[in-house]
Amino acid sequence: MSKQSNTEPLSVLTRTGLTLAGLVGLLLGLYFTIGGGMLIARGGSWYYLLAGLALCTTGVQLARRRSSAFVIYLVMLIATALWAVWEAGFDFWPLNTRIFMFSMIGMLLAPFWPVLRRGEGKAPARGAAWALAAVLLVCNAAFIYGMFVPHGKFGTETPTAAAGNAGTEDWTAYGHSAGGDRFAGATQINRDTVKNLQVAWTFHTGDTPMSPDGGGSEDQETPLQVGKTLFLCSPHNTVIAVDAATGTEKWRHAFATHTTVWVRCRGLAYFDATKPLVQPTATGSTPVSPIAPAGDPAACRRRIFMNTIDAKLVALDADTGKLCDDFGDHGIIDLKAGLGKAKSPLYQLTSAPTVAGTTVVTGGRVADNVTLDMPGGVIRGFDVMTGKMKWAFDPGNPDDHAAPEQGKTFTRSTPNVWAPMTYDATSNTVYMPVGNAAIDLWGVKRTALDETYGASILALDATTGAEKWHFQTVHHDLWDYDVPMQPTLIDFPTQDGKRVPALIVGTKMGQLFVLDRLTGKPLTQVVEHPVKPATIPNEPYAKTQPLSVGMPQIGADVLKDSDMWGVTPIDQLMCRVIFRGMRYDGLFTAPDTDHSLSFPGSLGGMNWGGLSYDPNSDMIYVNDMRLGLWVHLEKAKNRGGASDGNEAVNAGMGAVPLGGTPYSVLKDRFFSPLGIPCQKPPFGSLTAVDLKTRSIAWQVPLGTVKDTRLYGVQMHMPTPIGMPTIGGSLTTAGGLVFFAATQDYYLRAFDSSTGKEVWKARLPVGSQGTPMSYAIDGKQYIVISAGGARQSPDRGDYVIAYALPGHP
Repeated sequence: MSKQSNTEPLSVLTRTGLTLAGLVGLLLGLYFTIGGGMLIARGGSWYYLLAGLALCTTGVQLARRRSSAFVIYLVMLIATALWAVWEAGFDFWPLNTRIFMFSMIGMLLAPFWPVLRRGEGKAPARGAAWALAAVLLVCNAAFIYGMFVPHGKFGTETPTAAAGNAGTEDWTAYGHSAGGDRFAGATQINRDTVKNLQVAWTFHTGDTPMSPDGGGSEDQETPLQVGKTLFLCSPHNTVIAVDAATGTEKWRHAFATHTTVWVRCRGLAYFDATKPLVQPTATGSTPVSPIAPAGDPAACRRRIFMNTIDAKLVALDADTGKLCDDFGDHGIIDLKAGLGKAKSPLYQLTSAPTVAGTTVVTGGRVADNVTLDMPGGVIRGFDVMTGKMKWAFDPGNPDDHAAPEQGKTFTRSTPNVWAPMTYDATSNTVYMPVGNAAIDLWGVKRTALDETYGASILALDATTGAEKWHFQTVHHDLWDYDVPMQPTLIDFPTQDGKRVPALIVGTKMGQLFVLDRLTGKPLTQVVEHPVKPATIPNEPYAKTQPLSVGMPQIGADVLKDSDMWGVTPIDQLMCRVIFRGMRYDGLFTAPDTDHSLSFPGSLGGMNWGGLSYDPNSDMIYVNDMRLGLWVHLEKAKNRGGASDGNEAVNAGMGAVPLGGTPYSVLKDRFFSPLGIPCQKPPFGSLTAVDLKTRSIAWQVPLGTVKDTRLYGVQMHMPTPIGMPTIGGSLTTAGGLVFFAATQDYYLRAFDSSTGKEVWKARLPVGSQGTPMSYAIDGKQYIVISAGGARQSPDRGDYVIAYALPGHP
């Protein structure tokens, strides 16, 4: 007599579903097996190969309708969790990418385990299956919840008192003051009242920037405010004056600029001839020159200066918007004079001029990596009233401060100053962030003076143009690590309780350098760090590079395999394979004919947005982006055509020749196949640095993926992962830090003592500008310019002011 079978036949639908699930599992397993094998061949982790084999086995057993499929998968899942904690610790985003996808699959598979067991004639074990599903459900819920919680390094959650500063001075320079502090002394808007902020007015400039890759037109301005007038500049160089309390237009002056590459105006400069001159007090300083007599004593006593994208310096009457006829050639100076061949956009200006006493100082952006023969990076000082050139500082001929003789030019292809400058009235000194010679990636033909001034902070006498000192932040720069931001003047607290007049500047390498203003000597420890050379023939590689170890290094960690990231283990594996396939020696990995990784890349780190400084609390606030860049040099074949001066990454253009060198260059961001940075989040942060302790007080991820698009699809998820930032911050005596230039469309306020987000307002489009603030008739305003976030198709022409409701 035969024994009766307890096997329960499965329905056709169940068998089909299990077969399809098995096929998916097998394909996923093959991906991890092949990718894991590639990773092992490159010296990477064995985990992915082993996980791939387990997934293949799971898929086969599912298709065979065997209950062991779930057991094998469960063992793999547990091993994955243990491996993830071993490799990444309890850092949320690395754990999420390693475990979440697999735990979701496990949760969905668990209910099928009893079905498979019944099909084999075994006890269903429903209780165990549903218990496992419940545990995985809780784990997955925790992962999902964690996606909407900021993760990162936080400081104390106990706010310190905001030190009130009664100052309500105007915002008369790009960085608020000539010292670039980006600090507003008004306290009406503070930690207690900021929640009540609302839109006071909205103004439209009429100039909507368009830029599919970031190399076209962008709105990146910080307005000026003098008295009851706000002065704006649009990307295409229209200057507009509006009523600062109502947003009503007073006048506008448009300039006919025609360039289509790197179109932006970051700011303006202001001079008031009716106010007494401030003379320096530091011993040995050169006096500020007296104001030259004006042609019309009643005209243009208050002046607005702008650098245009087609390389002109213009002076406008701040009251009427008309050109100042007594300045230069009827209000205009051609900055291409003396440069030789300098067509736009290979030479142009995007940063504001700097008023230094009675001298207005300009640098110039020389497009990178086009050709060895480019315009020089001369810096010039002009009389604020007549426009007559007072001096020139030619990095290729630093002792001659005169204009070149007829038929000659300033030295070609020298390091340039494209970012904003800073002026110290106490010593009559201009501090300049210096870039590099014409070709960043190949330095065989650089001169000794190129090597001296490249990537340095340069201090010049504002009256004479004579050099006072310079300090180099990168030796023989091959990475486009030019100094990207305006130095900020601070009173630096020393460990013996004294204060030293100093400046602080951030770099694309995530470094913060603190220098004595009078001597240029570092006030915190800077070491010469040994670095490895590459193999380009005749390249005089630097053997060491300066690292500012006495201050926090922000976003400049040396990447490891375990730092590779992805939305899922699928793209994480690909990032690990790509990472292992490149040469990477840490910071300052030199480019070569292989594929090398530079992290941070040439975008930073920190960039032109600069720092903000709270003198009451001795804190600075730093925003950064964390984007790597891979670079590949190849023997020049002219396959892609010469660069047009657009400094957006060029992977889609083919290999672009570096004119005058033996090489072309191919480069791109270190992204996964999904277009996401390959290293773990955050990709951008806001950091408070305590100058007294020289340490990080707090750090928070900055921005969400809400408005980010992947393959044209908007994410809509307010996940605070921390996105790349541009622009800069504003700090206030009310205990707040404002920031807008994230990839999502918000203006945010943070508690300056804890980093806690205390307010945010939705903008109509994203912003790349820096917030500013002022007070008029007892009412404080916060103003932001919003023309569209980087890489966003949503564009506008908004300038928006926020204030508290009601009257003072």
